[in-house]
Amino acid sequence: QVQLMESGGGTVQAGGSLRLSCAAPGYDYSNHCMGWFRQAPGKMREGVAAIYTAGGTTYYSDSVKGRFTISQDTTWTTLYLQMDSLEPDDTATYYCAADPLSPRYGRDPCAAYRHLASGKPDDYWGQGTQVTVSS
Repeated sequence: QVQLMESGGGTVQAGGSLRLSCAAPGYDYSNHCMGWFRQAPGKMREGVAAIYTAGGTTYYSDSVKGRFTISQDTTWTTLYLQMDSLEPDDTATYYCAADPLSPRYGRDPCAAYRHLASGKPDDYWGQGTQVTVSS
């Protein structure tokens, strides 16, 4: 089982910024769909952003579009989520995930992540990092 590792969470005031990182040591995800998800207390997990690592196509939920940016480093070893103009509603535990089935989807490698639902139990997940935005 691949273990992803998030970092970069913390507490910021509304309007501030944070950059989350996700490392996947020893795993080649150069042809996968990867995403960032979040879960607030009492709420279901939701996708916020996804990226196809080989082509760079990105997807964003309406709630974060224009404020968050998903990216990867050029060696495909680290995934990032730049979060700007943070709002109290962004408070949640943030998880990165990789879809191990991406290479099987053919022309739509982000078929499972593009609609930014909750991800799948069999995906590769990190342990999560807490983001708290104070008003």
